[in-house]
Amino acid sequence: MSWMEQKEKILIVDDQYGIRVLLCEIFKKDGYQVFEAANGVLALEAIHKENPSLVLLDMKIPGMDGLEILKKLKETHPHIKVIMMTAYGELNLINEALESGAEAHFSKPFDIDDVRMVIHNSLKNKE
Repeated sequence: MSWMEQKEKILIVDDQYGIRVLLCEIFKKDGYQVFEAANGVLALEAIHKENPSLVLLDMKIPGMDGLEILKKLKETHPHIKVIMMTAYGELNLINEALESGAEAHFSKPFDIDDVRMVIHNSLKNKE
């Protein structure tokens, strides 16, 4: 099977179970292969094991925050696209995330159709 025929892999990293379940269901229906992680350690393990095309990463995660995860991920897997999710009003963190290699960000609560469109476009525009 060529890489073109394989389903794109998305990793969802969020400490909120409900958000992970919702996003997993939506992206599976959209035809992606979806993985999830509730914290930074699990996220980095999943990145090394599954090598996803894209990571949807929450900014505020207990233990290791989204920025820390983003920086570690970009050191080892610079090709992986990252889209951040933040609580409303964390502009300084958003700017730092974008400077550290994130593609885009969403504030919670987000419009799921906007998230789907950005992820679809981001994966379609791989080098």
